[in-house]
Amino acid sequence: MNTEKTNWQPIISKYARPSLSRSLLQVADSVLPFLAFFYLALRSFSVSIWLALPFCVLAAAFMVRTFIIFHDCGHGSFFESQNANDLLGFITGVLTFTPYYSWRHDHAVHHATSGDLDRRGVGDVYTMTVDEYLASPWWKRVGYRIMRNPVAMFILGSLIVFVVSQRIPHGNGRREQASVWWTNLSLAGIAVLLSLTFGWQAYVFVQLLVILIGASVGIWLFYVQHNFEGVYWERHEQWNYFKASLLGSSFYKLPAVLNWFSGNIGYHHIHHLGAKIPNYNLARAYKENPMFHVTPLTLSSSFRCLRWRLYDEASRRLVGWDVLKNYPAQ
Repeated sequence: MNTEKTNWQPIISKYARPSLSRSLLQVADSVLPFLAFFYLALRSFSVSIWLALPFCVLAAAFMVRTFIIFHDCGHGSFFESQNANDLLGFITGVLTFTPYYSWRHDHAVHHATSGDLDRRGVGDVYTMTVDEYLASPWWKRVGYRIMRNPVAMFILGSLIVFVVSQRIPHGNGRREQASVWWTNLSLAGIAVLLSLTFGWQAYVFVQLLVILIGASVGIWLFYVQHNFEGVYWERHEQWNYFKASLLGSSFYKLPAVLNWFSGNIGYHHIHHLGAKIPNYNLARAYKENPMFHVTPLTLSSSFRCLRWRLYDEASRRLVGWDVLKNYPAQ
């Protein structure tokens, strides 16, 4: 792939044009069903937990799609108006337990550093190199192994990230920190209102189950987007944005219904190259431009991504724990 002569910017700009009608339609077919199924789950809880369960699953599915709208607002790609992006971003951020400005900052860092071995750690699933792991003290290795365990990462980790970590301001600017507090205040108000209306047991059960399912799916999507066989990683001096986008982000070719619920985020390689492209334009960009036709990651093949634990700089590939057998002293 010739990164020096590829004139990709004009191609990206062709699709980086939001449509007001399509954006509003997506709000209607994503946010409104999410709220409706959440409400039905709360109402059903008083009859039977088992009756509430399918509504929780449906609400979680639409929560994932709502998060994609939030995500696009964070990139300023959902509306032409930045004020409209920020307003809807805050609202959908509250619905998905994510502070808008704080997340937007961290996610921008992720886009600027994805695939860069020297700038890991912000907005990504942290991956150690083999050398880093071998040089770490025992307690850090144990912590890393726990973190990379699928149960810890996709179930416990999803709750910790969305319910706990995102409630705590960290070292960003005043606006980013304020967004955490305003989101927390909004969530507290919603929790009190729904608890008084439907009972605290109903609210806690429905909210936690919806967050657990939706966040676990979201973290899984994020994981396979950057942890797959052949992924591009490079030290900063050799790092290339074009390669990091097309080769460091997967094309997750999902069945149509899953692609719809995940808001076309499977075209992640295109999204990383052109973050200003609205999610509903990604599929068209892929179909019309052969340069985006990279090897896909299918639903069945994506489960093999669970084996990757470390990055081996010597072989320039992700590896599993079994590579450590080559270091018997460790």
